[in-house]
Parts: sequence; C-alpha cells; structure tokens
Amino acid sequence: ERKGTAKVDFLKKIEKEIQQKWDTEKVFEVNASDLEKPTCKGKYFVTFPYPYMNGRLHLGHTFSLSKCEFAVGYQRLKGKSCLFPFGLHCTGMPIKACADKLKREIEVYGCPPDFPDEEEEEEEINVKTEDLIIKDKAKGKKLSVVSESEFVSADYFQSKAAAKTGSSKYQWGIMKSLGLSNEEIVKFSEAEHWLDYFPPLAVQDLKRMGLKVDWRRSFITTDVNPYYDSFVRWQFLTLRERNKIKFGKRYTIYSPKDGQPCMDHDRQTGEGVGPQEYTLIKLKVLEPYPSKLSGLKGKNIFLVAATLRPETMFGQTNCWVRPDMKYIGFETMNGDIFICTQRAARNMSYQGFTKDNGVVPVVKELMGEEILGASLSAPLTSYKMIYVLPMLTIKEDKGTGVVTSVPSDAPDDLAALRDLKKKQALRAKYGIRDDMVLPFEPVPVIEIPGFGNLSAVTVCDELKVQSQNDREKLAEAKEKLYLKGFYDGVMLVDGFKGQKVQDVKKTIQKKMIDAGDAFIYMEPEKQVMSRSSDECVVALCDQWYLDYGEENWKKQTSQCLRNLETFCEETRRNFEATLGWLQEHACSRTYGLGTRLPWDEQWLIESLSDSTIYMAFYTVAHLLQGGNLRGQAESPLGIRPQQMAKEVWDYVFFKEAPFPKAQIPKEKLDQLKKEFEFWYPVDLRVSGKDLVPNHLSYYLYNHVAMWPEQSEKWPAAVRANGHLLLNSEKMSKSTGNFLTLTQAIDKFSADGNIIFNIEMNAGIIKTDQNYEKMMFKEALKTGFFEFQASKDKYRELAIEGMHRDLVFRFIEVQTLLLTPFCPHVCEHIWTLLGKPDSVMNASWPLAGPVDEALIRSSQYLMEVAHDLRLRLKSYLMPAKGKKIDRQPPQKPSHCTIYVAKDYPSWQHTTLSVLRDHFEANSGKLPDNKVIASELGSLPELKKYMKKVMPFVAMIKENLEKMGPCVLDLQLEFDEQAVLMENIVYLTNSLEPGVSVSLVNPQPSNGHFSTKIEIRQGDNRDSIIRRLMKMDRGIKGTSA
Repeated sequence: ERKGTAKVDFLKKIEKEIQQKWDTEKVFEVNASDLEKPTCKGKYFVTFPYPYMNGRLHLGHTFSLSKCEFAVGYQRLKGKSCLFPFGLHCTGMPIKACADKLKREIEVYGCPPDFPDEEEEEEEINVKTEDLIIKDKAKGKKLSVVSESEFVSADYFQSKAAAKTGSSKYQWGIMKSLGLSNEEIVKFSEAEHWLDYFPPLAVQDLKRMGLKVDWRRSFITTDVNPYYDSFVRWQFLTLRERNKIKFGKRYTIYSPKDGQPCMDHDRQTGEGVGPQEYTLIKLKVLEPYPSKLSGLKGKNIFLVAATLRPETMFGQTNCWVRPDMKYIGFETMNGDIFICTQRAARNMSYQGFTKDNGVVPVVKELMGEEILGASLSAPLTSYKMIYVLPMLTIKEDKGTGVVTSVPSDAPDDLAALRDLKKKQALRAKYGIRDDMVLPFEPVPVIEIPGFGNLSAVTVCDELKVQSQNDREKLAEAKEKLYLKGFYDGVMLVDGFKGQKVQDVKKTIQKKMIDAGDAFIYMEPEKQVMSRSSDECVVALCDQWYLDYGEENWKKQTSQCLRNLETFCEETRRNFEATLGWLQEHACSRTYGLGTRLPWDEQWLIESLSDSTIYMAFYTVAHLLQGGNLRGQAESPLGIRPQQMAKEVWDYVFFKEAPFPKAQIPKEKLDQLKKEFEFWYPVDLRVSGKDLVPNHLSYYLYNHVAMWPEQSEKWPAAVRANGHLLLNSEKMSKSTGNFLTLTQAIDKFSADGNIIFNIEMNAGIIKTDQNYEKMMFKEALKTGFFEFQASKDKYRELAIEGMHRDLVFRFIEVQTLLLTPFCPHVCEHIWTLLGKPDSVMNASWPLAGPVDEALIRSSQYLMEVAHDLRLRLKSYLMPAKGKKIDRQPPQKPSHCTIYVAKDYPSWQHTTLSVLRDHFEANSGKLPDNKVIASELGSLPELKKYMKKVMPFVAMIKENLEKMGPCVLDLQLEFDEQAVLMENIVYLTNSLEPGVSVSLVNPQPSNGHFSTKIEIRQGDNRDSIIRRLMKMDRGIKGTSA
C-alpha cells in the first residue's frame, strides 16, 4: 500500500458499499404513482444535456452535473419526489467521421497499419485521408473524446486543456492509446460499434460517481433506438404541420470537405459565428489593361470590393489593393472576370457566382502590385474614372482583398489617401502618377451631427491622425463615426437628400444590384474551422430549416423567457440577445448518424435539432424500453415501436388529443400519459452558458411550438454555468417550522449552549435559502464552513464542556445540510448515528427560533476578546528606539473594560437625524451633502463638525454590512452583563495561566512529555479534554 492512500481507500470503500445499498433499495427509481404517497410534497424534474458518446466522459462534466446533483439532493430533503434521468447522445457527425477515418487508415496503411514517418505523414494524411477532428460540443457538453485533437486515457479522466497535448495524428494510434488491442480497434471502423462500446462505459463511470439517476429511463439516440427514433419523427412531423419547418435556399455556414452545413456543434472553432452580408461592388477595369491582364483582352474584368456601407459609394475616389497580397482572376457564371483573393473566390463559388458549385475557374494569378495604377469605372461616384492605389493595411482574412475608398466617411481611406498625397517617394515606389492621386478630394455624402459633411476629415483632424499606421487613433475614429453615422446620418446626394442613412441603406444596395453594379456576397463573420479541419465558407444551400425568426414564434418564446427562472441576470440578457438575432437554423444534413426526416428520408435530422424536447421522452422511456439503452428489450407494457404512431404520441403528450385507433389498451397509454403529466414541466435544466445562443434557446423555442396552448408545460428554470455564484440579490425568506428546544438545552446558561443552538438554526435557514437559489458555493459556505466556525466558537466558550445533545444535533444537522454535496460520506455518518433508514429518505432539518440579538451579543463578545488580545500584544511589544538595552514592558496584572451606556451627545444627535432620514426615505440615507447641510445647521454640533462627517461615513458603511440596528441609540443587549457572564472566557483568552510540564512514566511510549497551561476555572475534565486536543494520539482519559 502506497503512503497516503489509506483515507482515500477508506472513502472509496464507503462509496462502493453505499452505492450497493442504494442500488439494492432502488432509492432513485421513481414513478408517477409516488404522488399518491402521503409524504410526497410535490415533484422535481431536473435534466442535464446528454453527453456525446465518442469517448469516455471526463471530470469536466462534474461541474455541470454537480448542480443537478445538489439540486436533487436538496429537493429530496424537502420531501419532493425527484427525477434525474440521463440519456446518451449519438446523433450527428463525429462518431461516423471517426469510424470512417479509421476505415480509411486501414485501407491506406494496412491492418494493423504501417504508418509513414512524421514528415511523410504530414503530407500523405492531408491528401489520402479526411483529417477529421472530432471534438463534439453537441448540446454543449465538452468531452474528452477519441479524436486526433483530444484524447483521454481509459484509466483516468483528464481536463480538456491537458487532453490537447495528445500526440497521435492517427485514429488508430488514439484507439491504441486507450489500451485496445489491434483486434478490438478494427471493430471501431464500423460506427455502430461505438454505440455498443462507449455508452455502457459512460453509465458505469456515472454510477461510480453515485449520481441520483433513475437509470431505467436512460437511452441512446439515433435510429438504432426504435422508440427514440419514433419520438423524434413525431416531433418533426408535428413541427412541420405547424409550419415551423420550411425548405429553400438559405445562406449558411458550410464545410466543403464535409459537403454539408456546419452547425455550432460541428465546429472546431467559430462557435456562434454566422454569415455576414456584404454588398459586392463591381469596379470595371478600363482599357488599356495593365500588362498582367493583357491576355484577357475582350473580357469584362472587374475588381470586386466587399463593403458594409453601400450608401457611401457616392463618395468613391479610388480603389485599394495591397501590393504584396496574392490575388486571382476567375471566370463567373456569365463569363465576366472577377479579381479578388482566393479565399473570397472560394466563398463566392458556393453562392452561385460560378458555373459549377464549389469550383473556382482561375484564369489569372497576380500580386496586388501588378494592377496598381489601373483605371476603373465605379458605380454612383461623381468621378468618371478612379485608380487602383496601394494600401498597406488590408487584411487577407476579411472581405475580398479589394477595398473601395470613400475618404469623406472612412478614416482609414482618408489616412491612406493623405499618405500618398503627402509622400511623393511613396507614389514613386509603386509607380503611381500624380494625376492618379492629387486631383481627388473627399466628396460630401452624409451629414453627421457634430462631425459635418466630411466626418472622416473632421475626426481625423481632431485626433491628429498622422498616417495610415496610427492604428489606435484610426480605431477610435471609426468607433466615433460609424454607429452615429448609421443612426443619425442624413444623406446629401441627389435622389436621397434629407433621408436618414438607416432608411435608405437597403434601397441604395438594391438600386446597384438591379443596375448590375453589385451583388449580395456573404462570408463568415469570423473564421470557422470544421471538425474536419476545413475552413468553412458561406454557401447558398437547399435545406430544411427551422424558422426561428418567424414573428409569432419568437414572440411566444419571449413570453416563455419572461416566466423562466434564470438565477442570473447575465443569463437572461444572453437569452434576450439571442432571441433578438436568431433567424433560420438548418435542421437537416446528409452525413452522420441520426433520425431520417419522415417526409424526405435522404436527409438526417442534425444533432442540435433532435435534442430539444427529449426530456418528454424521459418521462415514458422506462415503460417502453425496459431499461435497455438501445430500446431492444421487451417493453414492460408490451408496446412495440411500430405501434407508436403519431396519433399515439399525440395522445400521450397532448392533453386534449383524442384516443388513437391503435392496438394498445387504453390503460397502458393512460399510464404513459400519467407519467408525462406528473413530471412535466422540466423544473430545472443545467448547462453551460455558451449553449444559450443555440441549444438552450432552441429548447425554449421547441417547447413553445409543441405545447403552444399549455404554458404550464414550458421549461421552469435554466441554470447556466460559468457565472459568478456570489451576487447582491436579496435572498428569499424561509418559512420553516419551529423546533421546540429540548428540556436539556432549556436549562443551560448563556455560556455558549443557547447561542450555539441558535447559530445552528440560523445556519439551517441560510443554507436553505442558498440551496433554493441554487447558490451552491454559498450553501457550502453556510452549511459547512460557517457551521464549523460556530462549533469551534462553542468549544471555546463552553468552559464546563460541550453538551452531548448539542454535539449530536450538530453532527446530524450538518450531515443533512451536506448530503447534496457528499452523499456517500453523509450516508455513512447517518449509519454511524444509528439511523435505520437511508439519508436519501431523510427530511431537511427543522430550524428553531433565531434570536438575532443573542447572536449579535455573541459576536460582540468575540470582538471584545479579539480587541483585548491585540491590545495586550501591542502593550508587550518592545518600544521602538535606538537604545538596545531598553527593558520590555512588564506583563500587566489586570485589565479594566469601560462600558458606555449611551452615545456622547453629538453622536446621539447625529444618529437621531440619520434614523429620521432612514425611516422617511424607505430605508435609504440621502447624499452626504444633504446630511452635512442639515447637521451643520444644528447649534449643538457646531464644534464637533470635524468629527461628525467621518462618524456619518462609518455609520453608512456599517449600515450596509449590519443593517438598521447600527442606527439604534442603545444596544439591544446589556454589554456589561454579557462581559460579566463570560469573564472566565475573557480572562483565559488573555491570561495563559500557569505552565505545567507533564512527563509520561510509561517506558517505550511515544508520548514522552508535554506542556499545558492551567487556566482559571479549569478542572480535571477540562484539562484532559484540552490535552487530548493538543495530542491526538492520546486516547484514554484515565488520570
């Protein structure tokens, strides 16, 4: 046995025994019939997004899982029937991609494969295999997965950050690292084997954690499970009937390598990124063409610039390219040649710009410097001819690499144009003639209040921008102009004069498109990398999509959100923002695992769309699947999957649905219906805050769509992790029953027993409030740390020893308070306390009355003792000075404490004024100016004004910490009485007593000798207790 593992081994032993006990007693298996139990005080249904099954679960899951666990543990103690089911997700691309990658490696490199050296490997793997990275965030649960980018050993869990250091570039190597043999690895080349292998391991790992899960209701997704497959088909048929699903060409983020839309959960990077719309301006190259383009004579050649501000095109003075950037010319659908970057051309090829989708027919490759000085014709501008000029700051990862220049309203354009005008050497370097630059001046296009009709000129002059390299100043200039220009800008050009920019932006765009001078062009807002390491584009795709932008659906979902408990304002704001921008979501794909669209089976339902109302399936799964993850066992009700037609699901889940024509007895369907009606809605869903913009919002939308007339079935609460648990919100008040103090406690004096009992009552109430608000960090603080501190204080105050009944009450109460956090240990302690039933069936401890005045008197005593110790320490410190031989102060023989019954008159007056304001202003004090003015006008305070306002500041600070009691003119307890009752404690806290050395006469004993202070009030028992506390090895109490 290794050193230091004994305690851990003991805890593991306890966990194993306790889990066996729970399993035998079926503690967490609950049914709707539990409602009939007289002890049931309602139900509590909590869910956690099912994790993806392409690997072992890792420790990161416990962060979110723990919130479900704590909530269920607490609600059980409050007497509710609690359901915590747990499904396993297999829908989507990652498993299929992993299996296909492994199959490809076997085809290319043999079985077992003989991989090339690393240099060869990098080249060949890119050419011969689909370099798939499967790092699924499906439904947001980050997994340590079996993929080339993240790996977790079968022997232990590790963090995501650590997982990224996995070195294998091949799927085979990763599987090998899991401890699998060559024969076993081959099986993983079939996707179905993953569904056999990893889900049982996930259940095994979760059971070892001791989750309070009803495992009868667990399942895996995809058409492998015929019951779940039927459920999802029913959901989508219903959504289509209600016109929530539509078909058409939509712009979507798309992975060319995967050949399908790339949703959030399919992305390696760029989660939450959507398509960005640009206006693609066609700038026609005029003859004579630059020499590099001379071979294209007879063709219409256009430099194409992507702009977000089509309304400014009236002010174009030139066009920018970057001299050292690579550009291409490619042929479009109608034979025109567009010049832009390769990246932009790739995007355009998926948006109908080229003859063949996804194919860029390149006719010319060139550098930016090779087209500098070319003459152009630009739409809308007042200049008949403009020129291609150099700009050094153009980025390759945004737009087309071609930038149209509007120096009147764009600070970057103005700075670059001024550089060329001022610096003849710069013009000469790039072969730019004076007539290409000097005649061109900014053209007034938009009037912006505060910035005039040449806003860029105004702001650049104000900020003293010197050149295009003043990046920070230019960023500040754009920040000042762009939003104000959009909302407050007024057009100055003919045809739109006097109109707001925001009103004509789309009109001007349409005008150019209709004239053939522009197109709509889309690209991702930021770079998006798919899990197959492919940079995604925006494609115009035929697809089935959920119309989340539909006005009525959005409005009803907003109503759902208003009634949703989010526990945090940040979560609510994130939901509101998402509902503001969310539009269509592609719900179909062609590759992966899942359920087929019932009316168009060439499509699979993607994994963010089949995971929105599956919580309803939990309510009936145990009666259909017979505890089998795949739904392949005999149904406890004898219902076959093919019998679960749409009308049957309607009857189960829709309250007013008629009984279907089905060969299923009514009592069996009523049993399913009863389960759903009892458990729904979901009382709590716990997830990560990063899922608010997708999964969690879809979760709300789909519940609203499926139960539009039954708002009582809509989600009740969502707890999004990642937010601070400590906040300033006022907690709800507890209304628990009162516990009558036992006769044994009633007879004890105020030496700490009553105070300790009251502090336990206060701890129960505070912890109850924290659990109710799901503030688990605070619950741990009040239920463990503060509870322990109260016990420690009681031990100090209990001169005659701690009372046995109180000590046992402390152990019992704290065990219950901590059961949601550490159920195994608490179950063990519960057994040691001699309790016959499981702690899982226990009730929340009842709190007795709380005497706040008594608690404050105890706090006062602790503060006095602490202050006295500090004063004694300060007194005994050697005086500072140069004389080394100065004698230390003599130890004092006594201590005098002065107690004032009343405040000094000036403080009394000040407090009276403050209390009057506090009561008149609904518990608030006015500004210091108001207070100072009033106090300064009182004659009795004239000579004390230097002290008055610092005193007011102290009172205001204490008011926030301690409440209105700081405004009382007298304390609610007798200071002198408290001090006199605890004089022995105060004396002992200052006077260590007489030092006595104790020597153990027993030979060969480890406890040779020790020293102990004999204090005032000590007796034999108190000395023995203190001795045992000092030396834990002393077990006996015989003297």
